[in-house]
Amino acid sequence: MRRLVMWNLMTLDGYFEGIKPWDIDFHNLVWGPELQKYSEQLGEEGDLLVFGRKTYEGMAAYWPTAKEDDKTKQYMNNIAKIAVSRTMKEPGWNNARIVSDPVSELQKLKTQDGKTIFIFGSAELCDAMLKAALVDEIRICLVPVVLGAGNPHFKTATAQLPLKLLEAKPLKTGAVILRYEPAGSA
Repeated sequence: MRRLVMWNLMTLDGYFEGIKPWDIDFHNLVWGPELQKYSEQLGEEGDLLVFGRKTYEGMAAYWPTAKEDDKTKQYMNNIAKIAVSRTMKEPGWNNARIVSDPVSELQKLKTQDGKTIFIFGSAELCDAMLKAALVDEIRICLVPVVLGAGNPHFKTATAQLPLKLLEAKPLKTGAVILRYEPAGSA
């Protein structure tokens, strides 16, 4: 059975991007050899990426022509991808397809053989998957900065979601990679 894992960088005050879409300059505060290595490990662990429409469009615009010439670029362009959207008609990116019902699609995919399924960014999609109890693990790289305003990673909820700490790994940049399992996950 496959696992569904959320992964994102988030500021100390809970934002995954600034007020404007793709305002993620705070990532540069913690990017370095340790986070690069961790990203490469994620690449070895997973075989499918799932994005909400807005995150997908940004990633699809960036990675095919990215200036980087490294494992991350190859990984992002070659791995299987799902864009969750009710309005997109063509994915426009290598090895990608569009899904309009992520809950039923991910329920089905989790029962199949394969590696970890990752959701990168995509806070609204993450929220929907948490509410559907499909998330097996939350991984956050906590960036030591207070942004003050922006788009929160975790959306307003009607109930608490207790989490079990699996790991807390500090990086030399001051960031901390946190791994949590939602209560009730197998």
